[in-house]
Amino acid sequence: MESKVSEGGLNVTLTIRLLMHGKEVGSIIGKKGETVKKMREESGARINISEGNCPERIVTITGPTDAIFKAFAMIAYKFEEDITNSMSNSTATSKPPVTLRLVVPASQCGSLIGKGGSKIKEIRESTGAQVQVAGDMLPNSTERAVTISGTPDAIIQCVKQICVVMLEVQSVTKGVKYIGKKPSWHHNSAGSCGACLSYPSPRVVGPLISWYLRLKPTQCVLPAIFVRCF
Repeated sequence: MESKVSEGGLNVTLTIRLLMHGKEVGSIIGKKGETVKKMREESGARINISEGNCPERIVTITGPTDAIFKAFAMIAYKFEEDITNSMSNSTATSKPPVTLRLVVPASQCGSLIGKGGSKIKEIRESTGAQVQVAGDMLPNSTERAVTISGTPDAIIQCVKQICVVMLEVQSVTKGVKYIGKKPSWHHNSAGSCGACLSYPSPRVVGPLISWYLRLKPTQCVLPAIFVRCF
C-alpha cells in the first residue's frame, strides 16, 4: 500500500493491492471488460489487473481516498451478487461472507495488529468484519495477505480503518512486491505469465548440458534451470 499526500494533506492518493483468484478476476472484468470499465468510470479510481495465466492475479487500485472506497464498494457488492447467484440452485441455508484479500507490506502489519492485538481487535469490533493478518510473508516477497470477510458495508468500513493505519505508519524500507502464485513449471499452449520462470525446452537444453559437463567433468551438480527440463 502506497500513498501520496498533497500540500495541506487535503487530497490523499492511495495505491492498494488485492490478491484474487481467476474466477474473482473474471467477475470484476465482466463480459468484454464492461464491468471493470464501469467501476473505473463510476469510482474515478484506476483499476489495473496483472496479466497472465497465473492462478492468482494482483488487482491494483489507485486514486483519491473517496475513489478508492467507491471502487472497493463496487467490488464487494459484485462479489456479494456472485454469491447470491451461486446459491440460487444450492441447498445451503446461510450465505457465506464476502472475502477480499489485501496485500500489505510486512513492515506495516505490526501497526495494523497493534500491541497485543489491540488494534486489529478494535477494527473487528467497530466494523463487524473479520480481519486476519497472515503470519507468513507471501512467496518471494516482503508482503503479507490481510484477509477481510463480512458484509460489503462491513468490508468497506474495515478498509477505511486499515487505510488510516497504513497512512499513519508509512513503510520506510523498499520491500519486494508479491507478483502472484507461480503455476506449474509445465505450461500448455496458452503460454506462461509474467510471474513464471521460463525454462528452455529439452531440445535446446541437451547440447547445453553436454557442454556444461565437458567444462566441469568432475562435478555432477547441474544448474537448477536445467534440472526442471526433464
